[in-house]
Amino acid sequence: MKLFDEIPVERPATPLLDTIDTPAALRSMSSTQLRTLADELRAYLLYSVGCSGGHFGAGLGVVELTVALHHALETPYDRLVWDVGHQAYPHKILTGRREAMTTIRQYGGLAAFPKRGESEYDTFGVGHSSTSISAALGMALAARTRGEKRRVCAVIGDGALTAGMAFEALAHAGHVDANLLVILNDNEMSISENVGGMATYLARILTSTPYITVREGGKKVLSKLPGALELARRTEEHVKGMVSPATLFEEMGFNYIGPIDGHDLPGLVHTLRTMRDLDGPQFLHIKTSKGKGFRPAEADPIGYHAITKLEKANAAEVGQGGPQSPAAQIPPPAQSMPKPKPRKFCNVFGDWLCDMAAADERLIGITPAMREGSDLIRFSKEYPERYYDVAIAEQHAVTLAAGMACEGMKPVVAIYSTFLQRGYDQLIHDVAVQDLDVTFAIDRAGLVGEDGPTHHGALDLSYLRCVPGMVILAPADEAECRAMLSAAYRHPGPAAVRYPRGTGPGSEIPTHLEGLEIGRAERRRQGHGIALLAFGSLNTPATEVAERLDATHYNMRTVKPLDRQAVLEAARDHELVVTLEESVVAGGAGSGVNELLAAEGVQVAVLNLGIPDHFIEHGKPAQLLHECGLDAEGIETAIRRRLAALRENAPSQAGS
Repeated sequence: MKLFDEIPVERPATPLLDTIDTPAALRSMSSTQLRTLADELRAYLLYSVGCSGGHFGAGLGVVELTVALHHALETPYDRLVWDVGHQAYPHKILTGRREAMTTIRQYGGLAAFPKRGESEYDTFGVGHSSTSISAALGMALAARTRGEKRRVCAVIGDGALTAGMAFEALAHAGHVDANLLVILNDNEMSISENVGGMATYLARILTSTPYITVREGGKKVLSKLPGALELARRTEEHVKGMVSPATLFEEMGFNYIGPIDGHDLPGLVHTLRTMRDLDGPQFLHIKTSKGKGFRPAEADPIGYHAITKLEKANAAEVGQGGPQSPAAQIPPPAQSMPKPKPRKFCNVFGDWLCDMAAADERLIGITPAMREGSDLIRFSKEYPERYYDVAIAEQHAVTLAAGMACEGMKPVVAIYSTFLQRGYDQLIHDVAVQDLDVTFAIDRAGLVGEDGPTHHGALDLSYLRCVPGMVILAPADEAECRAMLSAAYRHPGPAAVRYPRGTGPGSEIPTHLEGLEIGRAERRRQGHGIALLAFGSLNTPATEVAERLDATHYNMRTVKPLDRQAVLEAARDHELVVTLEESVVAGGAGSGVNELLAAEGVQVAVLNLGIPDHFIEHGKPAQLLHECGLDAEGIETAIRRRLAALRENAPSQAGS
């Protein structure tokens, strides 16, 4: 295997890879050619991600597996389902998208994850973890129903296997005896001993043709002898159990093989060819290294989970300083002092959590495997006895918090907007119905950018606003975020603070823990004719639009409960009320304003601006906001258009 210390800034020479337009070309390759292809694939992956930015640590770890799978399976007839999709970049390169890889995660370019509409080789659209086994099982059962002999394979990581959904699918697959191959890509969690000679030897024995022939034929013979078949089964189970964690998966109905070295390409090819033709549920456990082949990523797999686009001037330093290190940054001009970088909203939350924990010993921090993303790193170190990472188990995270709240604790659930969708029933049934004191710190609200529709936090205002008793706060800036977290925490019931990814306008962040009044808006500007009711992040463009149009600008702050007085005042004193939110219009904050006005019997022209009624693709947040008409230019254009329509219709309405 070729090892790399730097990300190539020029396209590497990949003569063999350049001949691969479809995976069919792999199936006639020799073992030597496959090894060469893996080296070239790893080099091109490093280069393409350096050009575009994106996930690459997981992809580097499955280069050999990807080559072996497309060599052994007849894709796309045989179905290959990748879990989450972070590791699917090599798959995209081998399935006709090689030259488009430099556009991945960019506006109008390739999607960040497998996407059915992008390629016939992407059999299932993913983005959230732990769905692959369920989807692959559905495909396998459909094939059985239709009498098709296609093989179906799901590739799932050890992290994704922590979710209950994955085990539900495993249990069902064993129950229905489906022809399904599940590959566990174990690159981090210690669910088995390290790969060793005995384990590798046993795996080879268990996948050898003589062993399978003897085992299957022997079972037929032993089945005629009372008790002999059960004795043989128990003997085989105990032999496997001495060197591999087979018992759990075999009890669920799977034939377990492994663990084997996931970077041993000939061994993978041999094993996959054999297991491909076995009937019933099959489970292959491989051990890999995240970031394999790129030394800096092997040393820091978390830091190199993904990188930003690299400029040629600083790409070489990334191999030395890491993707976010000072060495990888272009220095500012010598004549100017760099301004302090604005704090990200997640950093505001992380600091607040530690400060509030120091003030209140009842505080508990909970996250479903998002310690780094939600910035609980400092909290986990300073308050380890009050920190709970429940792995990829959003449903459990919410109900765990509910149980703690029942006992007088003050749980704070740090979760991404898109992932809270997975714990929605628990939020309603276990928290809200019982009016329990749980605070939800909802990160990545709104349009998050390059990860696309599976990760946009576009639905939370709608799915939270309909829950009785739920308090929902949306900060306009970093200072409000801290104050709202304090207000939500002190509210004696379920409350959510939803804030966007990245930085805000750069407001000065206080150090105190004072909250703000829930249900009270802030009038930021008095104007004429038009009232802008802005929620959360859209207060920034609202400020600019208000100046241009001499409009009144309200920072609404609270989505639920709304400031009734502010809404009625805006309707009474203005010709047009405009609601602004970085969330879907359907059922969102603007809908709440409409409902309040209707309930009060107030008639006024209302324009609801937000994310339109379709899923938004990937791109830079600024590009996506422009596409949705939610930047200053788009908001002003929409308002002027509505005013023109109102004034055009006014004479005919007056004469009727």
